[in-house]
This record gives sequence, structure tokens and C-alpha cells, in this order.
Amino acid sequence: MAAFFKAVNAKIRSNPTVSYFCSTHFWGPVSNFGIPVAAVMDAQKSPELISGHMTLALCIYSATFMRYALAVTPQNYLLFACHFINEGSQLTQGYRYLAWHHWGGKEKAGALGAVDAVKKSAVAVGDKAKEAVSK
Repeated sequence: MAAFFKAVNAKIRSNPTVSYFCSTHFWGPVSNFGIPVAAVMDAQKSPELISGHMTLALCIYSATFMRYALAVTPQNYLLFACHFINEGSQLTQGYRYLAWHHWGGKEKAGALGAVDAVKKSAVAVGDKAKEAVSK
């Protein structure tokens, strides 16, 4: 049985393309792509849900592994691309976090919400006035 597995492994490793697709050099980055996909999808959500500490940690993590992907031999460009996308996504999330919590985004949204509420109440009062006049 061991000879069978040894023969199959030798057959796989003899073809460079198949060998690459059966290696951790390929499957590690592919499985890791869930993080940048989630970050890109989260860019559509409200900035009040963003964790500043986690965003910073993921920025450091992605920068570290971008460097690692180019430091190993052979260089792992798929891992680099995964962390490059994640770094960009996390920097975007970090900007959104800072804009919401530290640069007045929350206050602006509150002011816009108050203006919208006043507009709605003014429309409602106008409708009631029209009804009263028409009676």
C-alpha cells in the first residue's frame, strides 16, 4: 500500500502544474482569501460596526505576510496578492472607522438624521393643514 501512495505522489510531483495545485503554496493563500473577501463585503456596512483594534491588527498581519510571501523561496505571489487585497481593504475600513468615530462622521449623520426628521414633520404638518383647509 505504501508503494502505491509513493507512486501516486511521484506521479503528482513529476508534473509542475499539478504539483503546485497540490501544495500548501497554493491551498494556503486560497483558504486565506476568505479574510479579504469578508473585508470587501463589510465595506458596504455601517462604519459604526467596525472594530478599530481588529482593523489595526489585520493591517499589521497583512503587511507582515505580504513581506513573508516575498521572503520565502520560491516567492509566493498568490499569498502576496491575498494579503495585498486584504491590506487595501483593511486600510479602507480603518479610514471609515476614523472618519466615523474621530473625524465627525457620527455627528454629521446625526445632524442629517435630525434634518430629515424635521423635513418629514414639516411635510406631515403641511398635509394636515391642507386637510383642514379643504374641509
